[in-house]
Amino acid sequence: MRTISENRCFGGIQGVYAHASEVTGCDMTFGLFLPASAIERPAPVLWYLSGLTCTHENAMVKAGAQRFAAEHGLALVFPDTSPRGEGVANDEAYDLGQGAGFYVNATQAPWKKHFRMWDYLAEELPRVVTAGFEIDEDRQAITGHSMGGHGALTLAMSLPGRFRSVSAFAPIANPTGSDWGRKQFTAYLGADESRWRAHDASILMAEKGFDGEVLIDQGGADQFLDLLRPETLAQAMAARRQPGAFRMQKGYDHSYFFVSTFIEDHIAFHSEALWR
Repeated sequence: MRTISENRCFGGIQGVYAHASEVTGCDMTFGLFLPASAIERPAPVLWYLSGLTCTHENAMVKAGAQRFAAEHGLALVFPDTSPRGEGVANDEAYDLGQGAGFYVNATQAPWKKHFRMWDYLAEELPRVVTAGFEIDEDRQAITGHSMGGHGALTLAMSLPGRFRSVSAFAPIANPTGSDWGRKQFTAYLGADESRWRAHDASILMAEKGFDGEVLIDQGGADQFLDLLRPETLAQAMAARRQPGAFRMQKGYDHSYFFVSTFIEDHIAFHSEALWR
């Protein structure tokens, strides 16, 4: 692992680091905020997964999360959204290829060589982070925006016991029923739709649920509502009587202005679960 940058931030350190990934077969970059309290004891960690076209940098710079994480004594990890670099498959469309990994392990050419974001987030990057920094691996939570909200929800429901809480901002809630999902799952996972079900938050909510509390915020003026399909997740949560809240926020769109408005609520929500 090598250090790209480290900056003092709200008493802690906002760092950017890179490492050679065995899982993706390329160098991967991530951001990590460590609060000042990590000097005294390992910090609970909140993972933030970003959306389409994003890198590790978008939420790190735009979400305004560090201030609130510092107040609650939480570390923040900002992973990249896909493998990158020379020799890594890509597509001209913004919603496929680099910047659009969808947090799955691709099984189809030309993607399967590098696009193994599920294993990277579920296994490799947690090992890298907990080995290199003062992180309490027994206290983890996860959140994300859009495609990252999809990733956060599917990881949380598929890895019982890993995360104490999960939240999402405008998640792609039903990718098997949306062009933000069907296109990518066909490319990455193949035409057999039964293989897609494990990566659909609404299906997982109906079949498994989450063994903790869930917080979802969705902007009522989101320009991508038809693609996100929030009603499917809300219905699944209600039918399962899932503990948590699904909040429609009137007038808010899909941007980081929306995320930064409600990030304080989400960090407080996760802090309560992590310090319990």
